[in-house]
Amino acid sequence: MQHLDTTDLRILSAMCARPKASAVALATELSLSRNTVQARLVRLESNGALLPVEQRVNPAALGFGLVSFVHIHVQQRLLGQIVEQLKAIPEIIEAHGVTGSADILARVVASGAEELFRVNGQILAIEGVERADTSLSMAELIPHRTTSLMDLRLAAGNGTGSRSTGSAAEVAG
Repeated sequence: MQHLDTTDLRILSAMCARPKASAVALATELSLSRNTVQARLVRLESNGALLPVEQRVNPAALGFGLVSFVHIHVQQRLLGQIVEQLKAIPEIIEAHGVTGSADILARVVASGAEELFRVNGQILAIEGVERADTSLSMAELIPHRTTSLMDLRLAAGNGTGSRSTGSAAEVAG
């Protein structure tokens, strides 16, 4: 993924502050040309620095207010097949391969405990899944954020147009 420069960071920061602002409004606010902002936005989207709009939708608004984290222990030789089957479970909204005692950490949402029980059963029914340890989220203490990372990069002296030393993944999420 391409590194983000100061102009990219300024545009992203302004978008976070005013998510509904048009490219023209952002250009005016940042003293940039509309074409520069528009071209940068297209590039940021195509290189993966901007995450899909789908990730802005709160699962609780869809009736899935119970959040849990499931540590899934698997037979490594079946990892690819297991991941494909996990993708078929809509309530698994995110999954990562991790180090430690578990192999996969999945964020699972449900409408209640009974639904979570059903989803855990689906996970455990997948061939190659040996165990699943579930932790309920009691409260979101620090919501997903990236503006603090952008502020950190901008404050580190990346305000002269030079390339940031941080990766786009660090900045985008």
